[in-house]
Amino acid sequence: MTERIRVVEPLAGPVDAVVAVPGSKSIANRALVCAALAPGTSVLTNVPDGDDTVAMLGCLRALGHDARIDGDRVTITGGEPPTSPAHLHAALAGTTSRFATALAALGAHPVTIDGDPPLRRRPFAPLHDALVQLGVDVSPEGAWGTLPVTVTGPPTAGTVRIPGDVSSQYVTALMLIGPHLPGGLRLELTSPLVSRPYVEMTAAVMGWFGHRGVRIDGEAITVDPGAYAPAERFVEPDASSASYPLAIAAVTGGTVEVTGLGEGALQGDARFADLLGDMGCAVGRTATAVRVRGTGDLRGIDVDMADISDLVPTVAAVALFAATPTRIRGVGFIRAKESDRLGDLARELRTLGGDVEETADGLLVRPSRAALHGGRVGTHHDHRLAMAFGVVAAVVPGVEPDDPGVVSKSWPGFWAMLDGLR
Repeated sequence: MTERIRVVEPLAGPVDAVVAVPGSKSIANRALVCAALAPGTSVLTNVPDGDDTVAMLGCLRALGHDARIDGDRVTITGGEPPTSPAHLHAALAGTTSRFATALAALGAHPVTIDGDPPLRRRPFAPLHDALVQLGVDVSPEGAWGTLPVTVTGPPTAGTVRIPGDVSSQYVTALMLIGPHLPGGLRLELTSPLVSRPYVEMTAAVMGWFGHRGVRIDGEAITVDPGAYAPAERFVEPDASSASYPLAIAAVTGGTVEVTGLGEGALQGDARFADLLGDMGCAVGRTATAVRVRGTGDLRGIDVDMADISDLVPTVAAVALFAATPTRIRGVGFIRAKESDRLGDLARELRTLGGDVEETADGLLVRPSRAALHGGRVGTHHDHRLAMAFGVVAAVVPGVEPDDPGVVSKSWPGFWAMLDGLR
């Protein structure tokens, strides 16, 4: 039976733990697309078991690729673009739906992409516009830029004008298929690029599979024509997920170490530990781990999070416990994530007594620790909101997230991890 409400018990005191975090869904889904396009057999290990990755594997199978799972090990047989009509269902996974749409557009047969009702309400227009520019037929069932949509390729062009200040998932989806376009791909950016670390991550993962001809600058992204090669790769732990146990160290005045996410981490969100350092925590890194110790002296920061926007809910949760205000800037575009990650987050944190103000491009969080109290908070189909509420619940009694199972999108074992910290 699905758990509708979860009453989270606070921790008894400062935490002291080593936490294993699932593999990065962002890296895994990029690698799965590359593996699907690489002729031969690729093997990925430490693949997360979250809903987004499960949805991606389902889409690849529907497109005719062999994908075998053994624990956290996935073996993919890649090769040709779709060779027959297909119907893909991405559930609630925005990343999966966008990557799979681009992948499906390489074939000469119609492929329909759909998802659960909340995904149907999310925006897809920049990607659909871009595919039309590439010569792909794009036919939505309803309004333009929504799911379900049917795409029929193959692309006949290689230049696209696309805004850079919307989700980097649109840019990444196109980059991943770029080597297979006639003459490669040129993305001409009509506005500044946000979430650049995610775009750089895409280029790095493409390099894992033998394609290194990617150039990123302020005005354009260029992908040379070519091909992917099969590879065997380890997926590093998810840096966005790692933010929650590290944040719990900060708010409880305890210590948490996350293994497998040390110096040289591929993900931009690994910067979260540095933000905690700016907020007064002690931070240490080795080649294989990151460690955060809360000092009991948290202070606010003023930070542009355009490049690390998935961390906004976690930073806001920590900021409630700081002695001075925190201003988060540059993230107006996250209103179109799984939830309105500014408006919904601000309203729910206020439900718990937080002093949180939504601004045009972010949030202002004022010191709130003395006023915080329990209450029922909506997760709005958003795993990141649910886990951020878990950070607050580690200290504040009586926090009750609804639909707690939404964490299965990226970390099905999140609540068990939180319980284990006791």
